[in-house]
Amino acid sequence: MGDPVTEYTARLLRQEQEIRSLSAEIESLKKPQTLGPSQEMDELRDENTKLKYRVNILKKSLLLEGRTADCSKSMTNINHRLQEVFGEAIRAACPELDDPPVAVAANQQAKFGDYQCNSAMALAQMLKAQGVKTNPREIAEKIIHNLPDNDLIQKTEIAGPGFINIHLKRSFVSKLLSKLLINGVQPPPLEARKRVVVDFSSPNIAKEMHVGHLRSTIIGESMSRLFEFLGYDVVRLNHVGDWGTQFGMLIAHLHDKFPDYLTSCPPIGDLQSFYKESKKRFDEEEDFKKRAYQCVVRLQSKEPDFIKAWNLICDVSRREFQKVYDCLDIKIVERGESYYQDMMTKVVKEFEERGLSELDEGRWVVFVPGQPIPLTIVKSDGGFTYDTSDLAALHQRLFVEKADMIIYVTDSGQATHFQVVFAAAQMIGWYDPQVTRVEHAGFGVVLGEDKKKFKTRSGETVRLMDLLDEGLKRSMDKLKEKERDKVLTPEELTKAQRSVAFGCIKYADLSHNRVNDYVFSFDKMLDDRGNTAAYLLYAFTRIRSIARLANIDEATLRRAAETSEVRLEHEKEWKLGKCILRFPEVLHKMLDDLLLHSLSDFLYELATTFTEFYDSCYCVEKDRQTGEVVKVNMWRMLLCDATASVMAKCFDILGINPVGRM
Repeated sequence: MGDPVTEYTARLLRQEQEIRSLSAEIESLKKPQTLGPSQEMDELRDENTKLKYRVNILKKSLLLEGRTADCSKSMTNINHRLQEVFGEAIRAACPELDDPPVAVAANQQAKFGDYQCNSAMALAQMLKAQGVKTNPREIAEKIIHNLPDNDLIQKTEIAGPGFINIHLKRSFVSKLLSKLLINGVQPPPLEARKRVVVDFSSPNIAKEMHVGHLRSTIIGESMSRLFEFLGYDVVRLNHVGDWGTQFGMLIAHLHDKFPDYLTSCPPIGDLQSFYKESKKRFDEEEDFKKRAYQCVVRLQSKEPDFIKAWNLICDVSRREFQKVYDCLDIKIVERGESYYQDMMTKVVKEFEERGLSELDEGRWVVFVPGQPIPLTIVKSDGGFTYDTSDLAALHQRLFVEKADMIIYVTDSGQATHFQVVFAAAQMIGWYDPQVTRVEHAGFGVVLGEDKKKFKTRSGETVRLMDLLDEGLKRSMDKLKEKERDKVLTPEELTKAQRSVAFGCIKYADLSHNRVNDYVFSFDKMLDDRGNTAAYLLYAFTRIRSIARLANIDEATLRRAAETSEVRLEHEKEWKLGKCILRFPEVLHKMLDDLLLHSLSDFLYELATTFTEFYDSCYCVEKDRQTGEVVKVNMWRMLLCDATASVMAKCFDILGINPVGRM
């Protein structure tokens, strides 16, 4: 038997060649023919139709086989497979209904089976509305009777008013685990590769990043990692505030304080203080305010000296932002408000030409039907606004980036603004929401332990670098408290410190539903008990250490995965195996709702389920006298390896870097 990949490739080439040949025949049939009997013309038309049919069949075959090849290594979403099986059964059981609902969910209690189909009750209501008298249990019985042959269901039971409890075949779960171990943790199959723009972080030039930027940065990066793992083409964009009136104020202050800035780089490392000084003058000195406005005009006119001053200020800010991004392992493309300046005029003109903007007390505004507020696209002084720049940015992302998905990660306070911007873009016909997904992923605020907005003791906003530095200090204290400094090398200790500090800060955010406020507490996030990054990182290193203690290397595990069955006879083995394979379901859920805490919940559940398994099932058996390894239960070592592999991928999506020793 030949190599299946080579055979598959050869078959595709043959089919593609046949398509080209058939297409050429069709084109030749389209050319003018010598007029003959009508029977000959009919035969030609029939032949043309048959050829077109054959081409379509071949194209579908190519598409199907291409998807099959792409999906051969993908992780199976068991819930989706069950929905397909039960969907077919439900359509056969209720032919009177168009598009009947299919509801399948994992069972929380093992005694009721592994999954449950809850469709019967809803189907009974729908049939009743059509005048068909029946009860849910009867429908459940019909569904079970019409289940097609499949390789995943061991048995079904009807419970209560019509719930169908589903028991999976252990051989099916075992095969999926073997596939995972051989191929690695792969994404579930998706219909098509998409281009995604994620807009996040977005600090303001000349202002330091603070905790308000923390959530946007962490959540946006994790979403980007999720999309990348699923195979999407991701563009991370940092829509920084780098344009507007405040730059006239800053440049005017730069002129006064460092008049030689064009020839000698000014020492403006502390931009926060520099900004406060210029703002104070802007508020108190009328002459300075006038000069600041003049500087804005000259900057917008692109005068070289003013552009240089602007660049100086922006560069200082970028260096400070980069310190934060380096700590959090963020790589992001900056496209500030300045990037869209030339596009705004075109956007305003398009709304005007389409008759969608109107003059209102000197401003040009756009009223969108059904929206609570209008957009102001030109101010009374002729300047543009945030509304204008966000419309221009959206237009660029749709028509230049050609994005299939655009996600804005900002605080929930901007929800109404984005709602109106998106509605205006749909009104003018820039995109169809059924085709292109444009969404605001809002989030709540960070609270202190007093449940009030997180601030310093003096009442000022907490600087993000101060927060990260404090995290490093506390994580080192925690590691030394556990005497890890006595067993780790200095390099390992530093890696563990950074892993715990930044991992805990990220996980504390991502483990909460992003739409809610959350309380920031170093004590809670560094606790190595409960649903924290500290606990999960320690658990992960312990799992990885099991193979080392048994002197089993990766090559041995790989050979075992290819030749050994993953046995699931013990109830804790079965529970762990099923938990591992729920990973694709969690990914699909997050893709739908963009709520990342689902992954944190799954990661914690996986770690605790593993602990139950490890406490009940010996992986490595040792001699009680000598401590030497006398037996290795390889199928259980494979379960350890599968658990650690999925945990590692979860950490990666969450932006957390586990270490080998801790």
